[in-house]
Amino acid sequence: MSYRIEYSPLAVDHLGTLTTRHQAIIVDAVDRQLSEEPFRETRNRKPMRPNPVAPWELRIGVLRVYYDIVEETSGPLVRVLAIGIKQRNRVLIGGEEIVL
Repeated sequence: MSYRIEYSPLAVDHLGTLTTRHQAIIVDAVDRQLSEEPFRETRNRKPMRPNPVAPWELRIGVLRVYYDIVEETSGPLVRVLAIGIKQRNRVLIGGEEIVL
């Protein structure tokens, strides 16, 4: 079963703060890794502890994609909620440090 992918308005804003290269890497990885079985845990895709951002994390090198899986009447959906960069032990989302 194929999942539709939807970016929240905040995630689109977060994507806009990144370089064009990082944007392309994220869009490609999200399409490749989250369109089929986004709930399957892998080395780079994990459920997160309860936090204010999202229940799932996709790691792409230093880039992070935070998402949720939603079952809608129109079909299954992956909603990308936030996009950030990991710098050592900090995560920057939209240029602001977020504690997860």
